[in-house]
Amino acid sequence: MPDLSTESDFAGPVIGIDEAGRGPWAGPVTIAACWLDVAARAALVPGLDDSKRLAAAQRAACHASLTAVPHRHAVISIPVDMIDRDGILKATLAGMTAVAAALAARLQKDGLGEVAQVLIDGNQMPALALPAQTLVKGDARSLSIAAASVIAKHERDRIMLGLAADCPGYGWETNMGYGTKAHQQGLASLGVTPHHRRSFAPVRRALADSS
Repeated sequence: MPDLSTESDFAGPVIGIDEAGRGPWAGPVTIAACWLDVAARAALVPGLDDSKRLAAAQRAACHASLTAVPHRHAVISIPVDMIDRDGILKATLAGMTAVAAALAARLQKDGLGEVAQVLIDGNQMPALALPAQTLVKGDARSLSIAAASVIAKHERDRIMLGLAADCPGYGWETNMGYGTKAHQQGLASLGVTPHHRRSFAPVRRALADSS
């Protein structure tokens, strides 16, 4: 289970950052940053963990707690046109830069001080004007990163449910844009939508097959 042992090494605010949706064939990639008020830790929903280990109802309960005062967060969803233009890694790192800056500014505005450290899930470091470190499997190690992972996953799932209603037949309401059999069948029978990532090989093949 993630804990606050990494965060405890720093005297000032520590931000956790994680993303959801780098691998899907459709929809945005969503990046979240979260600062946990350690004094209000008891108010957190029990069982806060890496979002991949939580059921949707658990994520929703944690999301409601994490996005309420006294905690602070920032979230951004990078659209498919930016993913296709810049590549998924560059687009994701740009999103991490943006949410870190946004949350750091909010913490200062709210009188909570300058960020002491940014903890980033994975091994890729975005361009930041803040002290930072990467943590491989950080969502299973750091409570701040786990919180960010829950926010990012919940927000992206909500977007994908809306896209599924607009574009039925791809199974996005359950696969969230990942390359499942239902999604493959939808691509073959219905074609590529504006929400698909044309830079991803399966989508490129579907476009080629339809031309």
